[in-house]
Amino acid sequence: MRPGITVQHVTMPRRRAGVVRCDITGLLGLVMRDQWPDGASSGDFLELVLDRAIDFWEHPQRFLFSSATSRAVGAFFENGGQRMHLFAICIEGAEDLTVEASLHGVLTSVMQRLRVEEDISILIVPDAAYLPCSVDQLGRVSCQAEMLWDTLLVHCAEMGNRFLIMDSPRGLHGDPLIGLAQRYAKRSASTRSFGALYYPWVRRNDLLYPPSGAVAGVFARTERAHTPFGVVWPPANVPVRGVASLEVDLDWRETGVLSDAHINPLIIQAGRGVVIWGARTLSYDPTWEHINSRRVVSMVSEQLRRDNEWAVFENNDPKIWAVLERNAKVRLEEFWRAGLITSDAPKGDYLVQCDLETNPPTERENGTLNVRVQLRPIGMTEHITIDLRLGESGA
Repeated sequence: MRPGITVQHVTMPRRRAGVVRCDITGLLGLVMRDQWPDGASSGDFLELVLDRAIDFWEHPQRFLFSSATSRAVGAFFENGGQRMHLFAICIEGAEDLTVEASLHGVLTSVMQRLRVEEDISILIVPDAAYLPCSVDQLGRVSCQAEMLWDTLLVHCAEMGNRFLIMDSPRGLHGDPLIGLAQRYAKRSASTRSFGALYYPWVRRNDLLYPPSGAVAGVFARTERAHTPFGVVWPPANVPVRGVASLEVDLDWRETGVLSDAHINPLIIQAGRGVVIWGARTLSYDPTWEHINSRRVVSMVSEQLRRDNEWAVFENNDPKIWAVLERNAKVRLEEFWRAGLITSDAPKGDYLVQCDLETNPPTERENGTLNVRVQLRPIGMTEHITIDLRLGESGA
């Protein structure tokens, strides 16, 4: 080159987000009117970010929380959890959770906060397990927690990378529990892969409480034991720490019946103690019936979104399409090498498309950039299509 002339080759930057964590848990605790702090109103909430159980026990406002919430916090950390966002939500009473208008009112603020805190991937609400159930004239069981479950499952589906761990209602066993689970699972089926139901309750020091706190800890422990992508491991056949016994000792026949109803049983095994013996979602769709399959797809979708959201304000043209396509393929090859994607092909059986077909003029005029990804996650027999939408009407 001649002096005074500089040649610079410019390429679009390759930017990648850190690996998405799928072990951070959000616990929603319900605070009844007689426990509200001074100046509180219905729908107000307090948030504590906990990295150890002692963070909770030393907090001056721990007395706002119910005994069920307190035990869930302890069980979460004892079972391997590392970070929890604990919310105390002020409600007038249980009736706030059974009427759509009042439920929306008390949850509006905390749901806005949950949408902002993207790293939360697991939700639990142990207080919901204490809400009563009723039986109609046809013998069908309904539970006052159902509308709350519905709202949280819709939220999990909207977020994409969030999963609800549900407790069986207090005192509900056998055929009534199975009937409730089957009926509930088949209603609004599109959201049911984002939740799982666990039974029975667990006992420690003669105290009986819902298992969701301990189960969430097992989710976190299982994932962190197999970093960086432990979400591929099912949270099952894993001992539960700190539990002496169960409300009901299940035999193998009962365990099979519960599993067929998409209820994940906890059982006692000689020499191992209490063990989680199931990893099914509430969905009856074969594609989504396993927890790890659902969560792998959720994690992959969220990772690709975070990797590429920087492109929202770039020019929507073939240059950016090529960069996004390349970056997505690099990330997917990483997933394939880690065993998250099933394939007989040498570099993974997946497809990434970002071109004029996925970004026609109408989409570009709306400020949306689309990337289509097709892959086959581990444990699935068919391919899943992820439509990644970046822009004003997307992520």
